[in-house]
Amino acid sequence: MEVEKPRFDLFLEEMDQAEGKEIEELIARSQHPLPDQVEWLEPGPRPNLLVTTIDKVFNWGRHYSTWPFGSGLACCAMEMVPTAASRFDQARFGMEIFRASPRQADLLIVAGTLTWKMARALKLLYDQMAEPKWVVAMGACAISGGTFAHSYSVVPGVNRVIPVDVYVPGCPPRPEALLYGFMQLHQKIERRSVRDEFILADLRKIVPGRSKRN
Repeated sequence: MEVEKPRFDLFLEEMDQAEGKEIEELIARSQHPLPDQVEWLEPGPRPNLLVTTIDKVFNWGRHYSTWPFGSGLACCAMEMVPTAASRFDQARFGMEIFRASPRQADLLIVAGTLTWKMARALKLLYDQMAEPKWVVAMGACAISGGTFAHSYSVVPGVNRVIPVDVYVPGCPPRPEALLYGFMQLHQKIERRSVRDEFILADLRKIVPGRSKRN
């Protein structure tokens, strides 16, 4: 008399066959070793390495560390002073406070009317500033003499005495205009090249008295 196998045993047998089939397939796929993860041992660029140029590094530092030296000659100075206060806050542009000495500054802001009598003192202050240095002419009088351009005592433009990098027009210009002038100066700083500075320094040795910048 034949004994009928319970359904439970048949289910286990099917599971064994399926498992055996998977093992055989795994053995067939594992005939060769997998490659080791050794990419980190190969020589290459160091992690956290930033590649840039010397000009970019220098200009980045100068961009955010410009120290102004104010030369308030007339009414434009009344608009220059609030630029450093909390409302307009020139420190947002890396300008910080006005320096008390030209030797501690690299940005000269000429605000107002420049007379020929005062021009010699302004030139002396400019010469005492260390390189690299920049000049901002603030107001119509500083740019071209303004309404006093034809006066015997007024300099018709600061650029007659010292080189100017940025002109801020107005009579007088608002602090917002001066801040915009700072932003234009930053763009000029970012275009400087250390190579050009060395060439300019050599040129000054060859041609005495040449102090104007490009």
